[in-house]
Amino acid sequence: MQLLNSFLKHHQTDPELVELIDTLMIACKEIALQLREGELSGVLGVTDNTNIQGETQKKLDVIANEVLKKVLLLNPLVRGIASEEEDDPVFSDHMDGRFLVTFDPLDGSSNIDINVSVGTIFSILEVPRDAGENSVELFLQNGCNQVAAGYVLYGPSAVLALTTGDGVNMFTLAHTGDFLLTHEDVTIPVSTGEFAINMSNYRFWEAPMRQYIDDLIAGSDGPREKNYNMRWIASMVAEVHRILTRGGLFTYPWDAREPAKPGKLRLMYEGNPMSMLIEQAGGLSSTCYSRIMEVEPDNIHQRVSIALGSREEVEALIKYHEKK
Repeated sequence: MQLLNSFLKHHQTDPELVELIDTLMIACKEIALQLREGELSGVLGVTDNTNIQGETQKKLDVIANEVLKKVLLLNPLVRGIASEEEDDPVFSDHMDGRFLVTFDPLDGSSNIDINVSVGTIFSILEVPRDAGENSVELFLQNGCNQVAAGYVLYGPSAVLALTTGDGVNMFTLAHTGDFLLTHEDVTIPVSTGEFAINMSNYRFWEAPMRQYIDDLIAGSDGPREKNYNMRWIASMVAEVHRILTRGGLFTYPWDAREPAKPGKLRLMYEGNPMSMLIEQAGGLSSTCYSRIMEVEPDNIHQRVSIALGSREEVEALIKYHEKK
């Protein structure tokens, strides 16, 4: 099996990008270790703090954020980072740093205390060529500008799913501390019989989304003439990992509880990196109306509606919304 570093170099990945990915994996290995020990190391439970999203921070949210922040800001290639757990971007002392990194340090953290899979999501952008002083505007680039994206899933094994714009590959963390190639050129099946959505929000959705889900539930007796299974893990990393592994559809749509917000999930460090992975594996990712990676951000914590996965199913969902 091929080492992550060797694989990237063999595929002529930009050497500086390889170095940055290596740095990210140092942090993710430390997070994996903290998670593995769980209650033994006193890292479970919540803090007295809330993040910029108004969400109560888990102890491991804070720990994971600090690990990534410390490791990345020491790398001279990194000019700045933006995290779900930070109100504003944090800049390094390296004004000539080439890269910007956005991340969700521990996606699905509500699952930590019940020992269900969580993960770290990351997106890598280049500093714009005409960049001036450090400011949030450096980060406000659409997803098409990503040079790499991925996640590390902390489950029964720790798995890195990574794209540098030339397909998706998966690497598993071995007992040696190395990420080894385990799945090359991951491809999402074009069609699926599986979908993931939080059904408890049904009454808040737009009419096209309710109609779409009604038709899936009707199965072979309905207009889709096909039986479907529903899955819901409440961890985007786990949901996307399942889709990359065997296909499916994951959606977290707009709902009427906070009508001014376009969705629940964040564009810069959830929507964009996951969309890049899905598209690079042959799937589709949409707001239900347009391509997620073409959304122009105006806020580092901007929210977005998300529907991603097997191409035929996402296309079907989009058609329901086109009728609106």
